[in-house]
Amino acid sequence: MCVMRLLTWNLFHGRARPAAGRPLLVEFAEAIAGWKWDVALLQEVPPWWPRPLAERCDAEQRTALTSRNALPAVRRFIARRAPDVIKSNGGGANVILVRRGGAAGRISEHRSVLLRRWPERRVCHAVALGDGPWCANLHAQVRSPERAAADIARAAAATLGWARGAPALLAGDFNVRAPAAAGFERLGGHGVDHVLGHRLRAAGAVVLPDRGTLSDHAALIVEVLPQEDRGYG
Repeated sequence: MCVMRLLTWNLFHGRARPAAGRPLLVEFAEAIAGWKWDVALLQEVPPWWPRPLAERCDAEQRTALTSRNALPAVRRFIARRAPDVIKSNGGGANVILVRRGGAAGRISEHRSVLLRRWPERRVCHAVALGDGPWCANLHAQVRSPERAAADIARAAAATLGWARGAPALLAGDFNVRAPAAAGFERLGGHGVDHVLGHRLRAAGAVVLPDRGTLSDHAALIVEVLPQEDRGYG
């Protein structure tokens, strides 16, 4: 495995700060496509965005629906016209993108686990990569450090079970500033957004690409290598 670039970003349900007052799919897709990464783990993605995001980035995608997705046609109708009015009630999804021809290889497997149904549905999902590690995407419960910690622990355990001793990454919006998970080390982070690694190390400093006014979260890019590999491929 050579250096693999991992991007994690909470898309704020496709909104900007300050509010733009219009749909921003094109702006988000252009930003993500313009950055250098091999695997992107995205949270709070409008459920109708994964396919156009993947097409713009020339990537494979896997999606796991999270919360507030009942009556999807109605939510989508309102969100496409008034995204800053409906906000998170437009529905949400976690999305994994893997760039074709990149350092990560192709997706060989996709797994998911339901972390909780209450007070909001939370899911961790992950992909196995032909030339890279397992990559798991997490958005932990908000406004409760105890619930967030429980989500992180369940997600970490599930990811290690899927990986079966192989290198693995767990990244996303953890909703805590200092996450800890058995079997993982922190490779980088900013605020509540983090990248944890199992049998992996950071190959450089965390990069925060320029996102302009998009989202209320910073985007993070972390380069990773196996712990025993001291070269750069």
